[in-house]
Amino acid sequence: MKLIYLCIGKNNNFNLIRIIAALAVLVTHSFALSIGTGDVEPLKKSLDITIGMIAIDVFFITSGFLVTSSLMNRQNIIEFSCARALRIFPALWIMLVITVLFIGPYFSANSLLSYLFDYKTRYYFVKCSTLFTGVSYELPGVFNTNPYNNAVNGSLWTLPWEVRMYTILAVTWIGAACLGRFRDIAFRILIIAYFIISAICVIAIDFGSLSTAYDTQFRLFFMFFTGSAIYILRRIIHLSTSSFCFVIIIVAISTIQKVFFHTIYHLSIAYIVFYLAYVPAGFIRKYNLIGDYSYGIYIYAFPVQQSLAALIPGISVLYMFMSSAAVTILLAGISWHAVEKRTLGLKENFVSQIKSRLAIFVSPLSTGRD
Repeated sequence: MKLIYLCIGKNNNFNLIRIIAALAVLVTHSFALSIGTGDVEPLKKSLDITIGMIAIDVFFITSGFLVTSSLMNRQNIIEFSCARALRIFPALWIMLVITVLFIGPYFSANSLLSYLFDYKTRYYFVKCSTLFTGVSYELPGVFNTNPYNNAVNGSLWTLPWEVRMYTILAVTWIGAACLGRFRDIAFRILIIAYFIISAICVIAIDFGSLSTAYDTQFRLFFMFFTGSAIYILRRIIHLSTSSFCFVIIIVAISTIQKVFFHTIYHLSIAYIVFYLAYVPAGFIRKYNLIGDYSYGIYIYAFPVQQSLAALIPGISVLYMFMSSAAVTILLAGISWHAVEKRTLGLKENFVSQIKSRLAIFVSPLSTGRD
């Protein structure tokens, strides 16, 4: 069936896919944070990829698809920007307050006053709360003796990249809007161009034709704009069980040779994600009644795991995973119901206030329909 018919409405498995991806990141970090290195993770040793890396790719693919859908359906850059900000920042700020004011002082080797008035404490909070210039990882004296030391929340590294992708998408929309009635076609062409160029770069890295120093940047860019391009091309993309099985078989065969695996994986992962998001139905869709705990799991898991590593020296990988998953899911549930869901409910009122103050900019950026 064509994707365009499947992606109408919100009856899909994206919430389930994202929480599985968030827990996959937790699995990968369980190795690194309990023994000091993630190199012993099975997939890392055999295919030079981790479960967490795959999960990050899934996050960026789904994000590219969903935020492009949001932008093209809203047709308004102000609404789009407000929606993105409300989804990311309120829960992030609450997590940072808990980290800086509770976790930090408890685990810091420094005195309370020394910790609170240390420049690094302010720097950590300000930098991580804005994201636009990256994040900081250290709080003074915190987790210094852990196996993976001096990193309070290593998971945050992807959030600045996520914000950059939103910014590129928004700037592309604004630039295309300058072309008036040709805006939609220009926007679509640019998104597809981003996808093609980044795909070429990623494949070049796979085969050693481009420096691996650019691997992370190009991979995340490619994954995000793969999702974005799939939304643009949803009218011609078909999802079928036979094609899905074929893709899975090809990926499995490609594991024989690492170089070919990475290329096949990069070109196949999006189809696998969208098949799983839209084709399996029935009871599995009941998960949507619970809510979207994935973001909460993602931002809380690392400091929870570091806290366990500090409290239980020599903690095993399995116990790290089980105990941190239980605590993190609880915190994620609280974050969703007490913070994220509530702030998203304020979106319309927040957007109307912003638009009333910036009305002069809205009109030229909100014309036309998808």
